[in-house]
This record gives sequence, structure tokens and C-alpha cells, in this order.
Amino acid sequence: MPPPADILKVAIEWPGAFPKLMEIDQKKPLSAIIKEVCEGWQLPNHETYALQNADSTNFYITEKNRNNIKNGSILRLTKSPGQMAMQLHERIQSSSLDVKLDALKDLANSSRDITFAQEFINLDGISLLTQMVESGTDFGEMLSFTLTAFVELMDHGIVSWDTFSVAFIKKIASFVCKSSMDSAVLQRSLAILESMVLNSQDLYQKVAQEITIGQLMPHLQGTDQDIQTYTIAVINALFLKAPEEKRQFDENIVNIHDCPLTEMAHILAQKQLRSIILTNVIRGPKPINEEMAHQLYMLQVLTFNLLEDRMMTKMDPQDQAQRDIIFELRRIAFDVECESNSGSIEKRKSMYTRDYKKLGFINHVNPAVDFTQIPPGMLALDNMLYFARQHQDSYIRIVLENSSREDKHECPFGRSSIELTKMLCEILKVGELPSENCHDFHPMFFTHDRSFEEFFCICIQLLNKTWKEMRATSEDFNKVMQVVREQITRALTAKPNSLDQFKSRLQNLSYTEILKIRQSERMNQEDFQSRPIVELREKIQPEIMELIKQQRLNRLCEGTCFRKISSRRRQDKFWYCRLSPNHKVLHYGDLEESPQGEVPHDSLQDKLPVADIKAVVTGKDCPHMKEKGALKQNKEVLELAFSILYESDEYLNFIAPDKHEYCVWTDGLNALLGKEMTSEFTRSDLDTLLNMEMKLRLLDLENIQIPEAPPPIPKEPSNYDFVYDCN
Repeated sequence: MPPPADILKVAIEWPGAFPKLMEIDQKKPLSAIIKEVCEGWQLPNHETYALQNADSTNFYITEKNRNNIKNGSILRLTKSPGQMAMQLHERIQSSSLDVKLDALKDLANSSRDITFAQEFINLDGISLLTQMVESGTDFGEMLSFTLTAFVELMDHGIVSWDTFSVAFIKKIASFVCKSSMDSAVLQRSLAILESMVLNSQDLYQKVAQEITIGQLMPHLQGTDQDIQTYTIAVINALFLKAPEEKRQFDENIVNIHDCPLTEMAHILAQKQLRSIILTNVIRGPKPINEEMAHQLYMLQVLTFNLLEDRMMTKMDPQDQAQRDIIFELRRIAFDVECESNSGSIEKRKSMYTRDYKKLGFINHVNPAVDFTQIPPGMLALDNMLYFARQHQDSYIRIVLENSSREDKHECPFGRSSIELTKMLCEILKVGELPSENCHDFHPMFFTHDRSFEEFFCICIQLLNKTWKEMRATSEDFNKVMQVVREQITRALTAKPNSLDQFKSRLQNLSYTEILKIRQSERMNQEDFQSRPIVELREKIQPEIMELIKQQRLNRLCEGTCFRKISSRRRQDKFWYCRLSPNHKVLHYGDLEESPQGEVPHDSLQDKLPVADIKAVVTGKDCPHMKEKGALKQNKEVLELAFSILYESDEYLNFIAPDKHEYCVWTDGLNALLGKEMTSEFTRSDLDTLLNMEMKLRLLDLENIQIPEAPPPIPKEPSNYDFVYDCN
């Protein structure tokens, strides 16, 4: 007869004694179990002891998490969290450096456990650590463990960041500003500064006063990618929290090394910083890891978001300075000066109207009206002026080339530029908050100080080329724009390393090539529209849906690693969740690092019976999306969030690493609950598998034998000394 479910067989360790094999009753209070264990080893004062996991985490067992104990678990009897906190609180103040160092090592390790952290914080431990840092008496390894313990304790979100003094901020900033500093100390200091900025507007102001770009740049020139990542993370945090007026360009600042980080637009426009990131990070000797890719993506998004102000600014038709820009476009294109005093007013108006028509504006009389549409607002005019000044020959060629065509075949430069600018802003998501889970940065945007303007210049020439290839008329304008969008997005998918590579990629994506791609995609669809085929598809669709369901459940059985997200930036902390092979229990638990393969069920501490699941909710209905105000504004995070609701008010929150994993998990969970799988990936998989099955059945009707195994891969030739005779 199997033992009751509440009786678990575990091993319990105690230093200097043989481990005990014993049965524990989960219905008994934890204090009673600890008392029983202590009596077995004849240890007095059982209330000063506790049980903890004898694994890499060493987390304490509490009444809240005791259900995570499994049969065969190895536990350790140890000092209670309160006792341990008091001992470490005393030891880190010891006059013996060796005792103090050992205590700080233990504190850094124990602080990861929220049960211990709460006890240590209750002893005013955070204040003690800040005083130790401010005193400046600890260096090297000792200081490193002090800062590590501080970071771990603050990560639990128990203590507010607003409680720290200016002296502490100055001290942490001084560690970052020193030319030679222990890498562990530097890394922790950068992490602390980043957290301060992200969690407190008041601390942002103080940190921004202490750090200059010149003090951060040397850290980007090193070879330690972790230091580089944290450095860019600090820049991103300051950029994200900077008031709107502080992000704009200030021409009075001429020395980048003395420039405060609040002047973000000026800093990011500096060739020196951009070239350092390009040379030492993007093109550095080490491959870019996921966290660095995320920080580069953040920097890219925040940089492009500087364009939002101009993108949402309407042109004032009465503003002479703005109208002068349009005059400048006319002057460069037609090599004329403003005829302010020559000819009659009517003649001048007629000349302006004629030239503005050639420039391709919609309103020939007053082209300023064209720029009152937002987006793209004044950003379109900025791009046109940049193109006219920096690529003058190409600008003049496009304008004159189109002005000499028949009216119906001319490509209107003004209208095209406005619509193209709007399209580029949509493609690059200008004005949207960066996603917490994305690492989709484009190296080519770090190769030029005016990357968006150069991007526009390449694309406006592409638009003109595609217009000619399509032999388009004014009625085809929207069709041309659709083709150009497809050309740009397909070229960006290849992640070109430079603007020249992007340009070369576009050369290979001519209108003819786009037609071939579309034709190929269309042929795959048109073959399956006849009535007999449609009926057969409907007949076999339930079978295919069952196959997709099994695949989703198999993927849940393999499990997925999810990243924890807190009020700081993305954490280097993970948790894993997987479904049991019998589809009855979800196993989940924290991990120290991202796994390289499947995580065994036994190593996951928590479990949730599928029968207890009440519902699966997504997006803004998730509890963790309602709690985190900042995340609620982020559309991409909302699209990846889902929660499992169980019992009365309990929930398990997820943020999927990408859209595919989101669809796999929501589909799989709905399948477990007997609900319909409705994700876009299910529809896509259904179409793919149905089409494949239909093709196989049609081949079978033609008596074409499909081999059971794929054909062998051809062997590599032993001799490469040959030539193909084209004749």
C-alpha cells in the first residue's frame, strides 16, 4: 500500500553527524518537525533552528514554501533566519579582517533568500552596509561582497530606494569614476546606479549630477562584456528617466567629457561615443550575448525616440524660419536665388507654384500645409533638407528627372518623402517604449552619427527606383509604397552590418524580385482553392488540430525558461516551468542561470496540479500587468504576458521570452483545459500542415512513391581541383 500523500521521505543533514532518513508529515506544523529533528540529535532550543534546502540555493523552508518539498529531498538543519541574521550582523562589524570577509561572503550568499533578507533588514542591516561603504575603509574583495549583499537585499523590493543619502550616491559614483577599480566592485556599482535611476526620480537627479559621459566611456573600451553591458544599461536608464526638455540638443555644450548625462541627445550624437560602442562592443572580439543585445536594442529605441518631438510637431505655415527651409529645397533643386525684388508679385507666385509642383508637393501654392500632418510632421522636412544638403547630386537628379516626365508618371518627391518618413517611423516604432524582452538591434544604425537621416536617403532613392521599375502613375502611389515597405522590411531582416550592406541588399530586392517572391507565395495558396480540395481539407482538419495539440503539450512537457522581471531592468534570474509527462502537474522553480537543456522535474521545487487551474488570462487582465504601472504602458510586454489562476486568489505569472513561446504556452494550457487553441501560430501551423498533407495526398494519387527516409546527404568531394566548362 503506498504511503499517504502528506507523508514524505527525506534526508536531513547536520554538520558533523550522519544524515538522518526520516518521514515528515506535511500536516504537522513546521516547528513541530524541527523540534523532532533537534531532539533526535539532542540539540536544545529548537526554536533557534530551521530547515533549508541542501542545494545550490540554500533557501529556508517556511510554512509558505514547504509544499515544494518532494520525496527524496535532501534538507539541512541550520540556524534560524533570525539567528543567522544576528550572527552575520555582528560578524561583519568584527575587527578581524578574516572574520569580516567570511561574514560578508556568507551575507552575499544568504541575501538571495527573501526569508533571511527580511530578518537582516529588520536589524537595520541595509543602513549598516551603506555606512560601511561610505566609510571608505573596505576595498577589493571585501567591498565587492558588501556591494553584492546590498544589491541582493535591495532586489527583494522590501526597502525603498529613496532612503539613501547623497554621500552614499557619491561614494558609489566614485567607484565608477576611478580609472582602475576591481571589476566586481565596478559591476555592482553600475548595477546600483542603474537601479537608483530606474526606481527614483529624485535619485536620478543626484546620479545625473555625479556621472559624466567621459567617466563612463573607458568602461566601454575594455574587454569585459559584463562591464560594458552595465555601462550601457546606466546610460539607457538615465536616458529613459531624463525629463523631456533635458533630452534635447544643447549647442552650448562643446566638451563631451564634461557633458552631464542629462543632455542625452547631444551625447548620443557624438561620434566618439558611437564609434566606441561600434568598435569595442558591436565589432568587438567577443560575440554579443543576449543581455548586451537587449541593451543595444534599448539604446537604439531610445535614440530613435528623440525623433518623436519633431515627428509630432506640425509646421506653422506663418513661421518664416520654417518656410525658409522650403525655399532652401527649391534653391538647391533649381539653382535659383529668392527673387525678392524681381518681377511682379503674380509672376513670383507663378514661378514658386511651378517649382513646388516640380518638387512634388500636394499643395503647390503653400507647401507648408503638407507638413501639418502628424506624424510625420516636421521630421519629414528635416529629412528632405538633410538629403538635399548631404546628397545634393542625388537630390537634384531625382527632382529634375521627375519634373521632366509626363505628369502622370512623375514620382512626387515631396509627397513621397512625407509618406516615406511616416513609414520609416512605423517600421522603427519611433515613439514606442522599448520592450523588456526584445534584443532586436540593427548594427547598421550604430555606423553613422545621423543614421535615421541616412536611412531615409537610401530609402527615398529606392522609392524613386521602384517607381520607375513599376512604371507607376500617381494612381499607383499606395501600391508603390507597399512594395517599398516590403523591400525595406525584407532587407532589415538580414540585419546588415552597415548602411552600404543595407543598400546592397535593397539592390537585390528589385520590384521584379518582389514579384517573384509574391508569385511563389501565391502559388502555394492557389493550388488548394478548388471545391474537392476544400472538402478534403475540412475532413482532415480535426486530425491536424489533434496533431498540433499533441505538439503543444509535448513542448510544455519539455518546458521553458522564463526570465524574472522586476522594477530594475531585466534581471539575470530565471525560473523554469514544465508539464509532467502524464499532463497532470505543472512543475516550476527558480534557476541560478539559463539552462542549456531540459531541467529535470526533481530539481523544480514547486508544483501546481492541472485540476486546480481555474482559468488562463492574458495581457492587461494578468495580475502582474495590473501591479506594474510602467509595464502597463509597454505594448510588447503586454502581448507576452499570461497568468494561470488557481484556487481563490492565487496565480502564477508569466512573461514569455518571445511571441512563439507565448503562443505555445497559451495554446497548450487551453488544450489542457479543453478549450480551443486560437493563437496566430496555431492558425499558421494548421495552414502549413494542411498544405503539406494535401500535397502528399495529391502525390499519392499520381502514384508517386514518397520514401520513408530522406535521401542521404552527398559526401564532400575529396578533390576540389576541378573546373566547370561552360561551353
